[in-house]
Amino acid sequence: MNERDFPIPNQAPVACNGIKVPRWGSHAPSTHSKGKSMAIVTLGIDLAKNVFALHGVGPTGKPELLRPEVRRSKLLEVVASLPPCLIGMEACSGAHHWAREFQKLGHTVRIMAPKFVAPYRMSGKRGKNDANDAAAICEAVTRPNMRFVPVKTVDQQADLFIHRARQGYIEERTALINRLRGLLSELGVVLPLKASAMRREANVVLEDLPGWCNTVVGDMLNHLGRLDERIDEYDKHLRQIAKQNDKACQLMKLAGIGPTTATAIVASVGNAHDFQNSRQFCAWLGLTPGQHSSGGKARLGRITKTGDSYLRTLLVMGARSLLMKAAAHSDPVSRWAFVSGGANPTLNGGVRLSRATTPRGAYR
Repeated sequence: MNERDFPIPNQAPVACNGIKVPRWGSHAPSTHSKGKSMAIVTLGIDLAKNVFALHGVGPTGKPELLRPEVRRSKLLEVVASLPPCLIGMEACSGAHHWAREFQKLGHTVRIMAPKFVAPYRMSGKRGKNDANDAAAICEAVTRPNMRFVPVKTVDQQADLFIHRARQGYIEERTALINRLRGLLSELGVVLPLKASAMRREANVVLEDLPGWCNTVVGDMLNHLGRLDERIDEYDKHLRQIAKQNDKACQLMKLAGIGPTTATAIVASVGNAHDFQNSRQFCAWLGLTPGQHSSGGKARLGRITKTGDSYLRTLLVMGARSLLMKAAAHSDPVSRWAFVSGGANPTLNGGVRLSRATTPRGAYR
């Protein structure tokens, strides 16, 4: 960028061949200078691992703080120097940690889903950078109808650590079983789909496998056994957490909700008062049908599948287990489930039952 790019009207014109023409130059973006007090009322922070972007506005809505590059080690120092204000951030890795730290400094912190922030980016997808993201966050956090993510406590995140690790071991076990079945099928050994039957058949044919095939399959079966032990250990952790949590104990009184689902709901939701009713909780989980209504005619499609897929899966699987046992019980929920398709517990039936038995009102 040179002096021809932008005019600076305050400078005196320059004579050229007897004709006065304005001098052209460039303006540097306004930043906060040291020693000058700022009246920041809203601050948008674009989070990252090492370099953060800050965009702060004053009472009139004009930018008062533009810091496109703030190192991680300096972020708390910069935020601590500001008066108590409203801070907006996107929900991402580390967002809850920073929210707790900023709250200790007296700030009001709001976390938003990134998809709700994107429409406020002035340049759209073409202007995607850290500075524009911080400005969009600063604008979005002030919207009256914006939906925010509750700030999780350290205990909630610790409980979710257990769930994430357990789910990772389950996915690893499933992948190992599929890999084992695929390898043995190359030798003409077709194992059943059921996991327990597959283990039994694999141990039967293990000694008949040639050469290195015996070694590989044997190691995979041993690893499979260790994964089973680790998953059982984490199930015990979840049962212990559920027993010590009053909210989880209340949730487990509902049919189809055990320690795993109860602890996952408490750790993810925290305060059920964030939802006005059970339907709002269902919509947050993506269990309600999407609407394509127009002209006064209601058109409902498939469930939206937005929100936490892990929680949604747990609730749907719990509802399907109720459908399978509905015929043997006479309580109102079981009777309704049997009439709605208890003899054929399909996935759609599980989704309908999970919507009907949402646990929002179980603990308050």
